[in-house]
Amino acid sequence: MSTDDTLKIAENYKSNISKLVSQKDKGLYDAINTGIELATGDIIGILHSDDFYIGSDVIEKYVNIFEKEKTDAVYADLYYVNKENTEKVVRKWKSGFYNKNSFLNGWMPPHPTFFVKKEIYDRYGKYNLDFKTAADYELMLRFIFKHQIKIAYLPEFTIKMRVGGKSNVTVKNRVNANLEDRKAWEINGLKPKFYTLYLKPLRKILQFF
Repeated sequence: MSTDDTLKIAENYKSNISKLVSQKDKGLYDAINTGIELATGDIIGILHSDDFYIGSDVIEKYVNIFEKEKTDAVYADLYYVNKENTEKVVRKWKSGFYNKNSFLNGWMPPHPTFFVKKEIYDRYGKYNLDFKTAADYELMLRFIFKHQIKIAYLPEFTIKMRVGGKSNVTVKNRVNANLEDRKAWEINGLKPKFYTLYLKPLRKILQFF
């Protein structure tokens, strides 16, 4: 449940919003699935409440990549920023180019930078509500690694995310997230390397440098 006047703020921009829905749901990913179902465009991007685009031309850049590469999805780079001072960069998540072994080596793209054609959701499904914190990882693993959709990399920082994400707030949450990562491979009938799920959190350390 929102406690930060989201609806009141949204009302101020209702002339630019085609659909505004406020209803009881089963959590974050259920709400996202509702948004996907309501979306009428060809490409879907998901921006969480603590995230924002770096510039006014970000959407245009994504669209250009979709058109140029004839791709199913596009991902980019992300800045983690201080919650109070969004000009202060805490971490830099630079995705790099994808190859077939990337997920095996603990890689994943930043979820807020991941734009996908709606037809891919229609074909391969939406977010799995059995996951509390890793539904984004499971979905990208399913789309990219299992079904091998065509993806393209936009090598630019497009999103700023305030620190304090749900899966990283405490050590306990990080452990639970790691268990969900393992489950993501299992339910998709995929087998990670023995080091895959250890490398995934370790890769975050490099984002501080």
